[in-house]
Amino acid sequence: MATESISNKTSLRTSINDILLDVSWAQISKKYFGKSRSWLNQKINGVNSNGGQSEITEQEREQLKSALQDLAARINNCADAI
Repeated sequence: MATESISNKTSLRTSINDILLDVSWAQISKKYFGKSRSWLNQKINGVNSNGGQSEITEQEREQLKSALQDLAARINNCADAI
């Protein structure tokens, strides 16, 4: 189970590494999850504020996927309007 937790964390972090610095994770957390920036940061890093594990659930992973797809569509719409 611990190995699965580590690979889950690594997989999410690796998946978003290319856009990690270009995206406002605070805004995504607030708009799509109704949570704080630190909540999403803990999910991305797999560690909560008490030093324990804070894994992203499959439902949260799907929600993040949808949020990024929505953001991508909005960016494309803006680019098309230029």
